[in-house]
Amino acid sequence: EVQLVESGGGLVQPGGSLRLSCVASGFTFSSPVMSWVRQAPGKGLEWVSSINSGGDSTSDADSVKGRFTISRDNAKNTLYLQMNSLKPEDTAVYYCAKQISGSNWDYWGQGTQVTVSS
Repeated sequence: EVQLVESGGGLVQPGGSLRLSCVASGFTFSSPVMSWVRQAPGKGLEWVSSINSGGDSTSDADSVKGRFTISRDNAKNTLYLQMNSLKPEDTAVYYCAKQISGSNWDYWGQGTQVTVSS
């Protein structure tokens, strides 16, 4: 059974930082592209970042470029998202997702809430 379990969310002030983690099980974690996707209150899903299987190629949405860094540790079956210089508009539920192609994902975690507010 594929499982993706996120953690690390919380309440942070504007300009602050958080590090999200996603522990994977039930599949060969080192194989697929992995992504972070978020959903802000009352809005649709927004792709945030993706990382290739080897961890040496990443891509980011313009809205987070230069502030967020995606990484992975295949030995620990764990995906990370380091979020710096957080803004109120980053408030959302953040999901890790296993990518199958392009902007298509077949498995998701339960999500972790990130709230940026003073």
